[in-house]
Amino acid sequence: MKASQFYISTLREAPGEAVIESHKLMLRAGITRKLGNGLYTYLPLGVRSLQKLENIIREEWNETAGGLEFKPTVIVPGDLWKESGRWETMGPQMLKAKNRAEQDMVVSPTAEEAFTAIVRDGLDSYKQLPVNLYQINTKYRDEIRPRYGVMRGREFIMADAYTMNADDESLDESYKAYEKAYFRIFKRLGLKIIPVRADSGAMGGSGSEEFMVESPIGDDTLIICPNDKCGYAANVEKAECMADEPSAKDGVVPGKTELPIEEVATPNVFSIEDMEKFFGESSRRFIKALVYRVINSSLDLSDAPYCKDLKRVQDAAGDYYPVSYACVLIRGDLDVNEAKLAAALKASEVVLAESDEVLQIAGAPHGFVGPVTVKCPLIVDNSVVTTSKDGSFEAVMHDAIAGSGKDGFHVKHVEPLRDFVPFINRDVRLVKAGDKCACCGSTFYTKKGNELGHIFKLGHKYTKSMKVSFLARDGKPAEPTMGCYGIGVDRTLASIIEGNNDEKGIIWPMSVAPFQVCIVPIKYDGKMKEVAEKIYEELKKAGVEVLLDDRNERPGVKFADMELIGIPLRITVGDKNLPNVEFKPRSEDSFELVPQEEAALRAAEFVKNELSKLEA
Repeated sequence: MKASQFYISTLREAPGEAVIESHKLMLRAGITRKLGNGLYTYLPLGVRSLQKLENIIREEWNETAGGLEFKPTVIVPGDLWKESGRWETMGPQMLKAKNRAEQDMVVSPTAEEAFTAIVRDGLDSYKQLPVNLYQINTKYRDEIRPRYGVMRGREFIMADAYTMNADDESLDESYKAYEKAYFRIFKRLGLKIIPVRADSGAMGGSGSEEFMVESPIGDDTLIICPNDKCGYAANVEKAECMADEPSAKDGVVPGKTELPIEEVATPNVFSIEDMEKFFGESSRRFIKALVYRVINSSLDLSDAPYCKDLKRVQDAAGDYYPVSYACVLIRGDLDVNEAKLAAALKASEVVLAESDEVLQIAGAPHGFVGPVTVKCPLIVDNSVVTTSKDGSFEAVMHDAIAGSGKDGFHVKHVEPLRDFVPFINRDVRLVKAGDKCACCGSTFYTKKGNELGHIFKLGHKYTKSMKVSFLARDGKPAEPTMGCYGIGVDRTLASIIEGNNDEKGIIWPMSVAPFQVCIVPIKYDGKMKEVAEKIYEELKKAGVEVLLDDRNERPGVKFADMELIGIPLRITVGDKNLPNVEFKPRSEDSFELVPQEEAALRAAEFVKNELSKLEA
């Protein structure tokens, strides 16, 4: 391709709204242009890199994971989402519309419902399973705060694969095949990936793993074990740690008490820090009680305390409670992990209750909520009570201090299981740097990261709600199990740029560079033009993607543009060096002189070697 026939639209400065390097460089290099808030158009240079990225995903999903590409619509009937139960629970990020027949429609934020419906309509026998399909398609989520360009836009491209399997063993095989494909994809893209245990969130299901890239502007906090032999890494939403004992200020672990609860007036004592000063005790002696509003919980609360009159909605996707309440009890020095709490309650969301709600349920504001008097189910963290192997509760804390349920009062000598009993006992602790790894005992540290890919074992979440069945080997109807495997294409492209740049511009890895080689004649005339054209034609014949900068521009402009765009190899043709030409990799500061007759062959070898490194 010749530059005069290509659309090159570079900017000297990035717009003020661009604050991260990938966003700045994608705009400056003419990779993307903003069309609206959270909406970006890919220009021709960007499309070339985008298509290469998509093709790498296709190749690995075809060959390594055994997938087949399909193409669902972007607009999906709302009835499918009502079947799955996510019409209401997906929240305001889902863009809904009505067609002229007043039918509900969805601008697809994800494609589980579409895949399930498509396969359901043609699935009869176990002989058809597993079904393994993928798509690379446009999605829309109405992000409340789109930012960082395509890193978190409203419209975006996702590569989504789905498997429908006859049983859990088959699902495990599909899951492992996709996991292997992910590692190969990111290796070919030149990205160093951190695989972490993750929360399934709105996707549902059981096992899930995220593929993260380290980033100072990452949305996710990663909890990482420094022991290479252990290798534990998890998103903070999912991370677990080694249990530690409560203790008094002098380090003594309190034992079980027979003393009755004693009420203590605590004026102007609101926070855990205030309690430490007032009681002269470690925060590890305190039980913190927090009341949460729970949204769309599908947990059976029919036998839960204070829940018999709760409104319960029944639909095809299963029963759920639109609004309920729960009180979390956790050791005073710890914080609640709301993702874990939502999972324990099978809820779409949990939020701290408002002041008036807390007063109604607990009889006192937060800070004085009492585990003994609160009128809602108790969700008790493992730091307070744990569950033994036989399923019975065991108190971890003894002789504790907690809120009384009266404004301005706390209580001493609180004995778990004597004074209160959990409705649910779970790990809802937020793990932090400094906590100990449950696998090896090493001390965790944290990193910021961006999620590029996520794989889920969805299980029967969608096949059950959408009534999918097949005839099993024994001749009886059975319900298939599902897996889901996603990669954020735009976010991955931006992350490549975020990790590969310098003060001059992008430094593309060879696998996704818009062009592999650029030829820059100092002046497109005479002998320089003749040599540049000859190298250009030789490279094209060798199958190298080459851009010849034949524009009538000053050399400095051409050099600046090619460095900004980030083409991996530049061949400069100038009068002063002929019959030699400059051979300069974008990632290096210096160049070497190469005889013009050898330039094309050397360049082709360079391209091949760089690709081989990424594909090794």
